[in-house]
Amino acid sequence: MTAAHHAATERFAPKARLAAWARPALGLLLPTALAVAWEVAVRTGLSNGRLVPPPSVIWQTFSDLAATGELQRHALATLWRVACGFVFGVAAGTLAGAITGYSGPTHRLLDPSLQALRAIPSIAWVPMFILWFGIFEASKIILIAVGVFFPVYLGVMGAVVSVDRKIVEVGRAFRLSGAAMVRRILLPAVMPAYVISLRAGLGLGWMFVVAAEFLGASTGLGFLLIDGQQLGKPAQIVAAIVAFAILGKSTDWLIALVAAPFLRWEDRFARA
Repeated sequence: MTAAHHAATERFAPKARLAAWARPALGLLLPTALAVAWEVAVRTGLSNGRLVPPPSVIWQTFSDLAATGELQRHALATLWRVACGFVFGVAAGTLAGAITGYSGPTHRLLDPSLQALRAIPSIAWVPMFILWFGIFEASKIILIAVGVFFPVYLGVMGAVVSVDRKIVEVGRAFRLSGAAMVRRILLPAVMPAYVISLRAGLGLGWMFVVAAEFLGASTGLGFLLIDGQQLGKPAQIVAAIVAFAILGKSTDWLIALVAAPFLRWEDRFARA
């Protein structure tokens, strides 16, 4: 490395670090601006803030719930249910998607039934699951797993079906074994679509956990929502919604972070 190149690298390094911090921070600009605008509207009397409390009241509610340990207890209960349902849903969706995508007869046998089941609303499963599994944790986790299953199934099946025939023929020309074909060709080809399906499945898992916790739960953020509705506490309702948003975004970011090393080979369009 020449001295001039080294000097140029040192000169642009602070700008690169600033850009690395500025890009994630940009995503906070819109919610922060909306929160400030709503706080100003309530404080200036443009709204009474009764039905939608201002951020200061919501923050105070967060602080009160955290001080008593309620917020942590309910958030951990919800996070545990989503994590369990996500694991089971991903395992089943990946297996079913890979089989139906790879095997034509299996696809024709299973896919029509699975597509029909996918059209059933989440709330319609609840009475049946309560009859089958009771009102305890099993029914809640299975309901979440059902929500996660279908996006993962569709993503894996579509990715396997859309693998470029030419790269498979290249693998056969090099006489790769079945395991080597899967590891060196099929897995890299389906990985981008698989990661997207995981993120979509996780998003539905967070939606389904609300339906699960509406029924017979004594802990969880969904219980906080119902408790706030029944006691007429809009600040608690909004605080629970914000907690859902924070946890959902954090887990989505975690999946993207873990998947990033597996997608470095992609030669894709880089957004500014």
